[in-house]
Amino acid sequence: MSTSTPDFGQNGSFPQVSVIVPTYNRASLLKEALDSVLAQSYRNFELIVVDDGSTDNTRQLLAPYGDRITVLFQPNAGVSAARNLGIQAASGDLIALLDSDDYWLPEKLAAQVAFFKATPQSLICQTEEIWIRNGVRVNPKRRHRKLSGMIFQASLPLCLISPSAVMMRKSLLDEVGLFDEDMPACEDYDLWLRITWKYPVHLISVPLVVKRGGHADQLSRLPELDKYRIRSITRMLLKGVLSKEERQAACRVLEQKCRIYAEGCYKRGRDDEADFYRAIARQFLP
Repeated sequence: MSTSTPDFGQNGSFPQVSVIVPTYNRASLLKEALDSVLAQSYRNFELIVVDDGSTDNTRQLLAPYGDRITVLFQPNAGVSAARNLGIQAASGDLIALLDSDDYWLPEKLAAQVAFFKATPQSLICQTEEIWIRNGVRVNPKRRHRKLSGMIFQASLPLCLISPSAVMMRKSLLDEVGLFDEDMPACEDYDLWLRITWKYPVHLISVPLVVKRGGHADQLSRLPELDKYRIRSITRMLLKGVLSKEERQAACRVLEQKCRIYAEGCYKRGRDDEADFYRAIARQFLP
């Protein structure tokens, strides 16, 4: 969906935003997500929905939206593949992601587009969020507090960037690459590490996203999430791009995650797997 509203680009027109919504069997939540995009005060956007092989009534739910949305279909391949397909089809200069179980407040796009207008050198920003768990508003724990600036080291223990709160220039993704389709979880953590070692992530300290959790199909509920974070940290170390301070921080977090994960494997009788992760930690010890 786009209009002819003039814009902030070099040609004097507003940059179009491409909104990417991946979805899989979430018809019960998807309508609220899409309606929150279509209700944005900023109007110069396209809305791309990627149906990742849903088997519920998602197609029937999408049909009445007509040409207000672009719908792409793919066999079930996971959220990374769905997001990547949407990004590759996007025509906007700015990319905004929205998970199908979350929704936006009406000024979300306007606030972020205004931020990019005011800071043309910036590549990525996110807003604050309102957290809902099992229908009840909750306060994020201190360790989940969002930061602004060069946040690579702070982002190593756990993900501090929310896909539904992010807007980034498409040129940034052209540089660092898209989501890793081989990662069934922590694919966003992996992308954020590839960005944050080099670029600042800016925070708009207004909650403009409602982030819902507690439902059974959330990827964040998958066991053994640290296994995928270990993979991401290891790859960053092997690239050889980190500063001395960043490398030391990454090694510390890697050692801790490998140790804890290996202990869990030993308790479950998976000794070979435990030994494998202990060996990873030893590989990067000073």
